[in-house]
Amino acid sequence: MDSAISTLIDMLVQSRNDEETTVTSAPMTTDAPVTTRVQLALNVDDLDAAVAFYSRLFRTEPAKLRPGYANFAIAQPPLKLVLLENPGATEHLNHLGVEMAGVDEVDAEQSRLAEVGLASVDERGTTCCYAKQDKFWVQGAPDGTEWEIYTVLSDSPTFFAEVADLDGDACCSSSASPTTAACC
Repeated sequence: MDSAISTLIDMLVQSRNDEETTVTSAPMTTDAPVTTRVQLALNVDDLDAAVAFYSRLFRTEPAKLRPGYANFAIAQPPLKLVLLENPGATEHLNHLGVEMAGVDEVDAEQSRLAEVGLASVDERGTTCCYAKQDKFWVQGAPDGTEWEIYTVLSDSPTFFAEVADLDGDACCSSSASPTTAACC
């Protein structure tokens, strides 16, 4: 799994390097409305060290930084990089996702995937990663990789929903429990 992460990061950096001949070195984040972008959620041992590294790699600061959590909304290449402080995690890849512009796009993608025979687990109005979201988890990846398709509805002051609001599962895993520390 680590080699897949390395390959993805190499591709993203190469994509950025290819563009440097035609664009300035402006930060890669943007306040523009979200379009579709891939999400890469990584478990890291030391959040501060990881933020420092990825800030230099992508020439930008995190869009959101909270205790144990950071995310980078990178415009070019289109990437939502999520860092989750999970010291000692056996896997560096937490999960993958696709951030969509809105609920209509999430619904359309869920319908499209159902038409091609892919099952999903729905999570609407969930609070996860300091954001209220509508999302679903794609089931059945042959390697067990978890993919979420989501949109952010609003910011949240809490990482998870209040325990009383949970319907049995916490965020960022189709099989998570309320004590799961991993989230996007």
